[in-house]
Amino acid sequence: MINEILIDLRTESEVLDALVAPLDDWSAPTPAPGWTIANQIAHLHWTDRISALAARDPEAFAEALKRATPDMVDEGAREPVTLEQWREGRDELADALLAVPPGVKVPWFGPPMSPASMATARLMETWAHGQDVADALGVTRAPTDRLKHVAHIAVRAFGYAFMVNGLPVPQVPLRVELLGPEGDLWTWGPADAEDRITGPALDFCLLATRRRHRDDLAVTAVGANAEAWLPIAQAFAGPPGPGRDKGQP
Repeated sequence: MINEILIDLRTESEVLDALVAPLDDWSAPTPAPGWTIANQIAHLHWTDRISALAARDPEAFAEALKRATPDMVDEGAREPVTLEQWREGRDELADALLAVPPGVKVPWFGPPMSPASMATARLMETWAHGQDVADALGVTRAPTDRLKHVAHIAVRAFGYAFMVNGLPVPQVPLRVELLGPEGDLWTWGPADAEDRITGPALDFCLLATRRRHRDDLAVTAVGANAEAWLPIAQAFAGPPGPGRDKGQP
């Protein structure tokens, strides 16, 4: 399983790589306030390196965790990075995750994760920040079945989205039905659940990564709990952030 996810992660990274490699200048602003294309790549590189450290040397990661600050994510995005350094960091992360013994979880800023879960999280973030870069360049990326990884994280984070917003977590089953780019139906949760989410997988993933406003997407909610979730859904850890404005690409 980890091998398949790492292949998808590599492919997703190569899609973003193809967007930024031809550029002589990475200083163009992206929709993320205060972040240029360079900041987006630097952030991905920083997170790849700290993820590899956690997988390779848990004790060293624990020491780094003690020094963590609320601004560390932004600070990581400000570290200059070259295209070659980003590529090397991606390879380092893949090697580190593959070397984790079976059954061992990788420590993280939140709960420990399996290597497969960490690789999935890296794919989600690569796709999301890749969307920022694509939007900055006016490029439309073709959706792929790799979106299923992004959607899966978002669905699993149903309860977390409520918690991070200071809201009680609904104790009800949820059904999610998404139409994949190839026409397949992706489903989560019991088929008879009263609370339901339906729509195109791309739209749901854009919503859950806060890369588009809900009003600009064809995602539908049925049931009070499903309706309450959509405005706060997120596939990533940490504060929810402001997200995009209505009509903002």
